Amino acid sequence: MTIKPAIRIKTKIALITVIALLLISFLVGLGSWQIQRYGWKQDLIARVEQNIHAAPRKAPESGEWAVADKKALEYRAVEVSGQYLNTQEIQVGALTEKGSGYWILTPFQRDNGEILFVNRGYVVTAKRDPASRASGQIEGETVVTGLLRLTEPKGFFLRQNKPEQNIWYSRDTQAFAENLGLRNVLPYFVDADASQNRIDRPIGGMTVVKFADNHLAYAFTWFSLALMVLGMTIYLIYYEVRRKRKSDQASE
Repeated sequence: MTIKPAIRIKTKIALITVIALLLISFLVGLGSWQIQRYGWKQDLIARVEQNIHAAPRKAPESGEWAVADKKALEYRAVEVSGQYLNTQEIQVGALTEKGSGYWILTPFQRDNGEILFVNRGYVVTAKRDPASRASGQIEGETVVTGLLRLTEPKGFFLRQNKPEQNIWYSRDTQAFAENLGLRNVLPYFVDADASQNRIDRPIGGMTVVKFADNHLAYAFTWFSLALMVLGMTIYLIYYEVRRKRKSDQASE
């Protein structure tokens, strides 16, 4: 039994159409998702901008934090009073606009006994040892202002924290607390601003608040690919129909 050319061409056109529709639906779906992501990113940027420039408010205590909208508080300007536990600082590897070095995160005990980590700022590798900047330590009661940051658990891909070797790549407050044997530690940290910057102190106020916002470009790419697939599909169908007509004319 032989399949007639007309049936074979119709089958081919149907197959091309089905594959094209599936592919176009997939590409349009990706483009639509990027449009949604764009809206979400714009809301995030607006919220963060508002948080950064707001007047500092008291950093949340444990009870407040338990019921708070954590994402809404990220990058919020806060202030906290208490004292540094300078002998228990942790140095976290940093790559900044000033070069490679370390973030200095020091436990900060509040007046109510709770502890949070304060990222005092950046130091070059030569200043990693606290003894090299002993004169810059802040002793006694003080007030810290800065931006509230969410903890960074489990390190980064291919750069996992190694507490047993005192090697840190991410600011994981829970891991810090466990490594130092601290209790009552809040699950966020504060990036100190530049108000306490002095010679021999870490450089505060270096929080990078920048979000990649390429969603419209990605959406344009996916929609363009969908149009290309549509155009190619129309061409292939036209080609097959034209070939069928020529075949029919030749057989007459």
